Amino acid sequence: MMTVHFSLGSNVGDRKENLHGAIAALGDVGVRVTRVSSFYETEPVDFLEQAWFLNCAVEGETEVPAPELLRALRRIELRMGSKKLVAKGPRLIDMDILFYGLETIDTPELKVPHPRMHLRRFVLVPLAEIAPEAMHASLNRTVQQLLEETPDRSMARRIE
Repeated sequence: MMTVHFSLGSNVGDRKENLHGAIAALGDVGVRVTRVSSFYETEPVDFLEQAWFLNCAVEGETEVPAPELLRALRRIELRMGSKKLVAKGPRLIDMDILFYGLETIDTPELKVPHPRMHLRRFVLVPLAEIAPEAMHASLNRTVQQLLEETPDRSMARRIE
C-alpha cells in the first residue's frame, strides 16, 4: 500500500458538500481515506476576481498506480460537474495529488511532489494539520518546515 496525500478545493456552489462528495468518491477509485484535515476558507491565488475557496487535505492508502489515480481524480471532477473554463479560475471541485509516498514523478501529465505546493499556503496549512512530518522528496523539507518558510502570506482560516 502506498500512502498518498491530496489537496481538494472548491469555490463554486455548496463548497462543503463538494468537498465531502469528493472525499467520499476517493473510496470508489481505490483509495482508503485515513485522515482528513479541517476545512479552510482561503483567498484565491493568481486569478483574484473569484469567490474564496474552501480547501482541505486528505491522506489515504492505495494500490492504484499514480498515473491511473490522476485519471481517476479527473473523472471524479468531471462527474461532479467541474469545468476548468479559466486557468486558475473558479472550480466546483479541484483535486491534486501532492505526495505519492516518497516517489518523485515527472511526466507531462503528472508531477509529484506537486511542483508549486511549497508556494501555496492554501495547500500547506491543511496538509500540515494532518501530516506535518511528511517529507517533500525533492526539497528534503517536512510539510511543517515548508509552511514556516513559504513566502505566501494569503489568508487560510479554519472553519470546520
